[in-house]
Amino acid sequence: MHKVLEVRDLSKRYGVGCDQCFDLTGPEHETNVCPRCGSVVAASNVSFDLYAGEILGIMGESGSGKSTAVKCLNFDEVPSSGSATYYGVESPTGLSMFELNRAQQRYLATQQFGMVYQNPHLGLNFEISAGGNIAERLLVSGNYNYSAIRNRAIDLLRRTEVLPERMDELPKNFSGGMQQRVQIAKALATNPPLLLLDEVTTGLDLSVQAAILDLILEIQQQSKTAMIVVTHDLGVIRLLADRTLVMKYGHVIESGLTDQILEDPQQPYTQRLVASAL
Repeated sequence: MHKVLEVRDLSKRYGVGCDQCFDLTGPEHETNVCPRCGSVVAASNVSFDLYAGEILGIMGESGSGKSTAVKCLNFDEVPSSGSATYYGVESPTGLSMFELNRAQQRYLATQQFGMVYQNPHLGLNFEISAGGNIAERLLVSGNYNYSAIRNRAIDLLRRTEVLPERMDELPKNFSGGMQQRVQIAKALATNPPLLLLDEVTTGLDLSVQAAILDLILEIQQQSKTAMIVVTHDLGVIRLLADRTLVMKYGHVIESGLTDQILEDPQQPYTQRLVASAL
């Protein structure tokens, strides 16, 4: 199983910053706001490896830094420090992601990565149809054959259980769960080796959540796509993740096989999270 992603000491700070920010924040200080300069340390020294076909869960409460880490990896945010190396078919020796120029980063984000946001408005263009959203991603990849694009869109929507006859409808006419399905279909358009999922079931009805989670598992089993799943929901972690990172105040406080973390959590914070979900 080959490595897809190697992240080392990924950090993100918002604000003017000072030389004490990273020393005066974190779990031991019970805050991610620097008391000296007021900057917010959203992520501090996050490190992990991700392998092909693996689902890595990143768990924590709101403000723990889990979404920030993933947004840095998708180039939605610029990290303050740290490195991330992507190992793709075209780059077996690895690409240093944060050292690439904007065009190279855009290529990775649109061709090699698939991002599914909690808010579908971030991942979909609500001015064009469901099929048009998928076509948009395919056009960026250099596919200009109209019938091939349309057939691919139909295939992806069918795979994500969106009726093909609805492909010409605007996303605003869809329910939240259906919008997430269209967003997943769009993310899968280029068969990306890496899928980033940020709180994709939050705010959805339980039955819809279950269907979306089943779909994610099905995709992972069929295509061996590597995934990072960001969530505060222990049930999502339990169902999807092979390995899990637990974050608090921007720091990874516990990591390991999901079964081990859920059955024998070492940190008091993780113990409380697990106990509250029982």
